[in-house]
Amino acid sequence: MSDSFVRNVADTAATEHAVAGVTIHFDHPDAPFAETGINIARLRPGQQSCKYHSENVQEDFLVLAGECLAIIDDEERTLRAWDFVHCAPGNAHVFVGAGDGPCWILQIGARREGQALDYPVNERAARYGAATPTPTADGDVAYADWPADFTFVTPPWPPR
Repeated sequence: MSDSFVRNVADTAATEHAVAGVTIHFDHPDAPFAETGINIARLRPGQQSCKYHSENVQEDFLVLAGECLAIIDDEERTLRAWDFVHCAPGNAHVFVGAGDGPCWILQIGARREGQALDYPVNERAARYGAATPTPTADGDVAYADWPADFTFVTPPWPPR
């Protein structure tokens, strides 16, 4: 049996979080991807994709629709549909929904054994509620001020 599969976005598992918006998860529920993480995030204006952080692996992002603000290594940049962002290992980053409607971001990241995250303090990201108040490598500490709950939802895109 092949490990390959095809899944339409509309039929993919999705979760909604009060702060981080909707995430459409492409991992197979019974066998998460071992080498690559891939999902689509929908951020409404003001929602943060995560806390400002860096990883010791590369990540790539493609804005599919809408507008967002990217903070990468303490520099702000407004992104719109079809803007592509590559974050090399060590690039600190976060995305915040902007504009007058939702933003859709395809997120792809390498995975490997020993993967590590670092959450530095960042005043620019803190202005958007997207930074930890103290530097940490512990996700539980970085996200202590975010609600822990999320709900399973029907993916809000593409339109049916």
